[in-house]
Amino acid sequence: MQRQTLQGKRIAILATDGFEQVELTDPKKALEEAGAITEVVSLKAGKIQGLNHMDQGDKIKVDKTLDQANSKDYDNLVLPGGVSNPDQLRMDPKAVAFVKSFFDEGKTVAAICHGPWTLIEAGVVKGRTLTSWPSLQTDIRNAGGKWVNEEVVLDNGLITSRNPADIPAFNKKIIEQFAADKQLKAAS
Repeated sequence: MQRQTLQGKRIAILATDGFEQVELTDPKKALEEAGAITEVVSLKAGKIQGLNHMDQGDKIKVDKTLDQANSKDYDNLVLPGGVSNPDQLRMDPKAVAFVKSFFDEGKTVAAICHGPWTLIEAGVVKGRTLTSWPSLQTDIRNAGGKWVNEEVVLDNGLITSRNPADIPAFNKKIIEQFAADKQLKAAS
């Protein structure tokens, strides 16, 4: 099997204070090891505070604020979870518009754990099958999506996973799909 490559791909990771640390750091590392350039985009400049479940984790450097970022500069988007992170993002009109723009541009988006909260606010789950942290299933159904309890789900340009235990499958799927997107784009 040929190794998937993301050489030349630019991936935005949208997060703010309260992100689940491994849901940002592990996909970021996997994407970079596959050749992608990743940038952490946030509501504010400087550093954002990660969490290890309920305990304080590391602070991560922000590469660009939402005011500086444009979805057209990226090939794909990753939304890490944590409870506070997506709750803050879904309340910020610029963050919601940034997420929605990836769907409007036909780019694959990946979200894990509580990350789909921002997708719900962006109005992009209707008609899609996805997974998440179990407490979001009613929100997803109310937004017109179909919630399933699976490790990783790909549906119409959206990759979702449930929790940190799913990260290996999540990383494998995002690298496969982001690479496939690149091949499709190159062929067109």
